Amino acid sequence: MAVHTPTKDELKQTAAALGLSFSESELTEYHEQITQRLQAYTVIAQMPDEIPEVTYARTMGHRPTVEENPHNAWYWKTAIKGAANGKLKGKKISLKDNIMLAGVPMMNGTPHLEGYIPEFDAPIVTRMLDAGGEIAGKAHCELLCMTGSSFTNATGHVHNPYKHGYSAGGSSSGSAVTVATGEVDMSIGCDQGGSIRMPSSFCGIYGMKPTHGLVPYTGIMPIEIEIDHAGPMTRTVEDNALLLEVIAGDDGYDPRIKAPEVKEYTKALTGNIRGLKIGIMTEGFQSIYADETVNAKVREAAKRFEALGAEVVEVSVPMHMQAPSIFEPIVTQGAYATMFEGDGYGASRRDLYAVSMMDHYRGWRRTADDLSPTAKIALMAGHYMTHRYGTRFYGKARNITRRLRAAYDAQLAQVDLLLMPTTATTAQKLPGPDASLAEIVRRAAEPVAITHPFDITHHPAMSVPCGMIDGLPVGMMLVGKHFDEETIYRAAHAFEQSGDWKTF
Repeated sequence: MAVHTPTKDELKQTAAALGLSFSESELTEYHEQITQRLQAYTVIAQMPDEIPEVTYARTMGHRPTVEENPHNAWYWKTAIKGAANGKLKGKKISLKDNIMLAGVPMMNGTPHLEGYIPEFDAPIVTRMLDAGGEIAGKAHCELLCMTGSSFTNATGHVHNPYKHGYSAGGSSSGSAVTVATGEVDMSIGCDQGGSIRMPSSFCGIYGMKPTHGLVPYTGIMPIEIEIDHAGPMTRTVEDNALLLEVIAGDDGYDPRIKAPEVKEYTKALTGNIRGLKIGIMTEGFQSIYADETVNAKVREAAKRFEALGAEVVEVSVPMHMQAPSIFEPIVTQGAYATMFEGDGYGASRRDLYAVSMMDHYRGWRRTADDLSPTAKIALMAGHYMTHRYGTRFYGKARNITRRLRAAYDAQLAQVDLLLMPTTATTAQKLPGPDASLAEIVRRAAEPVAITHPFDITHHPAMSVPCGMIDGLPVGMMLVGKHFDEETIYRAAHAFEQSGDWKTF
């Protein structure tokens, strides 16, 4: 790529846009200095990039037809086989379509990435292949992963496997559907406000958002570094724990990694939860969108834990009700800086940058009208607040998050797990073509109401299917101490083994 250095007129325009003024002689001097500085960019342009080697053979695969994709869950199908043996031998896996899979197209739900083909595998993909897994393809996600429902993908709605025309949850919508329908054994979802747990709740599967810093996010198109999480979505607790064992741990790239150690999570699946103390968190049942039939179903599930030998008590975290206001500046301005100003990847962190993806995606500026309504709101609100007030509210919200985290930790010092609904409602009907902006925003926001606080406080949280209402699944969320996924798995497995959740 040739690097264009600015002419004097271009530099004059740049200075004016930044509020700078120079005399002609000053401009000449600055032009000389800046031209010299930018010579380094030409050197970088001529040097080879640092791209990890692709270690497993593959073909591109194909884009599925409507007939083989009835829920619009798949973006691309392939069959990339891993090692001959390993923990995931015999397991088929789909990837949320913001995860890089070399040689296979990726669009992250947006037309702005259509046609992009990654050059390397995300490290978690390599780990799954090394463990004997087979990557079956890319599952649709919501446009730039910016909604809690499943109606913003540029190719159309992703439909709930239990009821066509209803939400599959977002933004890992296709991941949940491919698992729930049995097309794959496992999927990797990503969660910045609940995007693993919400679709897991709506589709009746197990979805774990691990502790922030346990699973590397390298090679995955981000939203915001402080809330980016990747994790397993499966039909069984055992598969979920197994997949986390494989993908967790430092990859040498991701600055988010803080895990003290990676554990053998499957060893926690003893079926015995005697002595475990579970706190029903009052505020988790008080969302503005709360459906009392969902609340009642989750409370019935809590009684099942009692029958299994756990102690169940009521706990309260009043600050939970302030979490939406704390979350908003972080996701709004963080996403604006990373997803829009930062060409979909951001800057100022030690990471493995997907430069080709950044080049491809930066064209969003030419066709911004193709963004979804939820993405347009994030773009405009983020731009306005950043240019009017700077990033003080982002910073203050991050500071206040420490108090929110401490509020949950105070209760987790008294109990082993917190329990509440995953989503305040079951899956809702997808908005029609004539839906108002207010309806679209409501449908996007409803599922996020309870899940999002744990993305900013970084606690591990898992959605566990716990019953059905009018033919649609209900999700129960278990929240644990940082890096204590084992206790969540222990409780979820015992609950799973107690009977068929669809009959609860």
